[in-house]
Amino acid sequence: MKYYIEAWNAKQAWLDLDQQQRGEYISQLGPAIQQLTEQGVEIITWGVNDPDTDKRLPFDFFAVWTFPSDEMAKSFEGLVEAAGWHNYFDQQNMKGDPAGPQDVLGKLIGL
Repeated sequence: MKYYIEAWNAKQAWLDLDQQQRGEYISQLGPAIQQLTEQGVEIITWGVNDPDTDKRLPFDFFAVWTFPSDEMAKSFEGLVEAAGWHNYFDQQNMKGDPAGPQDVLGKLIGL
């Protein structure tokens, strides 16, 4: 299993669309998201980054997913690109295997 975290901001190209155009684009995403969940992808949460977050990342929105495999996560990246998402949103991602604090802290010690 892979955890996948997306963080994004709207680009000017998104802001230049009117509400109807934005709605039409967003409505096209629904079937793709449904198909992903039917294939075992889980949406943990989507959210808005609180403005008062200490050491806040400079992104307004985020999503946290789990993917059954690395291959499925890479396929998702291709779907996002094919959907033209990056034309409208500046996005950064993180992906990794689930681990506990001891595992991650152990890796820090080993650096």
